[in-house]
Amino acid sequence: MSLLGRTVTVRVPATTANLGPGFDTLGMALAVYDELQVTVREQPGATVRVIGVGEGEVPTDETNLVVRSIAHAFAAVGQELPGLDLVAHNTIPHGRGMGSSGAAIVSGIMAAKGLLEGVVEFDADRLLALATDLEGHPDNVAPALFGGLTITWVTPDGPRFKKLIVHRGVSPLVAVPHERTMSTALARSLQPESVPHEDAIFNVSRSALLIAALVQSPELLLAATEDKLHQSYRASAMPETDALIHLLRADGLAAVVSGAGPSILVLGSDPGQRLRAAELIEQHAESTWECLMLAVDFRGATVVLHSDDAAA
Repeated sequence: MSLLGRTVTVRVPATTANLGPGFDTLGMALAVYDELQVTVREQPGATVRVIGVGEGEVPTDETNLVVRSIAHAFAAVGQELPGLDLVAHNTIPHGRGMGSSGAAIVSGIMAAKGLLEGVVEFDADRLLALATDLEGHPDNVAPALFGGLTITWVTPDGPRFKKLIVHRGVSPLVAVPHERTMSTALARSLQPESVPHEDAIFNVSRSALLIAALVQSPELLLAATEDKLHQSYRASAMPETDALIHLLRADGLAAVVSGAGPSILVLGSDPGQRLRAAELIEQHAESTWECLMLAVDFRGATVVLHSDDAAA
């Protein structure tokens, strides 16, 4: 079956991972989106036009992460990769702890799903496995794929997820520094290979409490977002992030590092809390930060196949 002329449009949300104690297991989708259009062409290879974040910076050929993700999905199901034209409209900040690489990977996987509609079917487990192959861990790609709050774990048969709906009282804010970025690889390199037994127990209890706080009892978010596994080890690489988090938490606000940082996630238990968080950051930050008042995305990634007018 020829795919020539097929066009898909993909929309993928930003994500915030870890949420404090849930290192490499918890993630949440946020209502900031990258959009991608992919068209199959006769000429082999791929060209990418980037509009917005990453314009003039990210590769625009076959080495682009989105193209590599499409190619990975095609290869995994034994299909030959056709020539592709891509147009990426990006709004998710790069290198700021909002899941930009995960969103790029999910964009490619979902584009492959749409282009191969009627040829190969991709179920949720396969989508998650393909994305995790490229990302290395499922905590960002799961909420990007499925929306909401996700718990992920890895089995001998591959990664798995459970999606939960976040309590309507939870009001997220992400504070994004204008000038600073953080490499996930660098952030991970700062962590020890082992941690004290009591720290592990501490995080197990807080992770369990965090699920309850996000789903049922937002008033518990401050206690539920305490962490001893990763944030303190990474603090030296992002001192202003660390200082602002301590300031916010001292004021009773559930502030944590968003993903690998350096952005800050504040999980307010009401809209007033995030307004107070924004005021504190504006008053005390030494550099320029943008405070994004965001909703939780509950839908996850979507793909529309235009030639067949079919949606998934």
